Amino acid sequence: MPELPEVETVRRGLMPALQGAVIESAEARRPDLRWPLPENFSERLAGRRIEALGRRAKYLLADLSDGEVMIIHLGMSGSIRVEGAPGSAAQSVLRPGVFHHPRGESLPHDHVVFHLSNGATVTFNDPRRFGAILLVPYDRLDSMPMLQNLGPEPLGNSFHAEYLARACANRTTPLKTALLDQKLVAGLGNIYVCEALHRAGLSPRRAAGTLATKTGEPTRRAELLVTSIRDVLRDAILAGGSSLRDHRQVNGQLGYFQHAFRVYDRANAPCPTPGCKGTVQRIVQGGRSTFFCSSCQR
Repeated sequence: MPELPEVETVRRGLMPALQGAVIESAEARRPDLRWPLPENFSERLAGRRIEALGRRAKYLLADLSDGEVMIIHLGMSGSIRVEGAPGSAAQSVLRPGVFHHPRGESLPHDHVVFHLSNGATVTFNDPRRFGAILLVPYDRLDSMPMLQNLGPEPLGNSFHAEYLARACANRTTPLKTALLDQKLVAGLGNIYVCEALHRAGLSPRRAAGTLATKTGEPTRRAELLVTSIRDVLRDAILAGGSSLRDHRQVNGQLGYFQHAFRVYDRANAPCPTPGCKGTVQRIVQGGRSTFFCSSCQR
């Protein structure tokens, strides 16, 4: 599933085509994706201007001129294709995103198509149909089940060592498992948690509660981890995301942050930490692969 850097890459790639454009028509080629499409979906979107395109965790949020918000989730295999984008060649096809096996190109999986006033056509393709498109009033956005219990954005001002220490205090859960909890911090997934823990020199097996002192204050480990999470996410966004399965950047090229992976998917490779003679290991935690170096991550 796309993680925060991938979804942010998609958002940035879509902005030139979507933000400020009017949806002249919306084709719903099937009645559902993961969930049924909203009632009167096409009629509700026709004539609406996309005022802003934002992101919350792994969800894209398009603010519409009628006061509703279109929530888009890519799921496991969803991708977005832009044809005829403003400022591009007429035949250009942009595929915002990132990942190392190409995303679906099959036309039968083009489930929703938006025709915009600027001449662009935006297509949501999803072979496995685990993605979703919802419409909700802006004032009900925070009460939506998928959004209401999300933790702070890891690149936002609310995510800091003090917060992380309080959130993890007294937890015996392994640190890797705790960081994947979207209620603790939004948008992190398996890839970037593995990478951040390695940068911080912390074992994924370490109890989450060790990020806090007995009085609930952040330890040095908490400060290092927050910095590492922020750094790895920023680096991945600058690199266009990680070409881990299906996502591509706006220019159609695969993201290249995977070439900078320290541990993820590098089992049995030498640890890249200077001076460390360890080897990257793979274990399974909560049904997910964890990659780390037991020599330098403690």
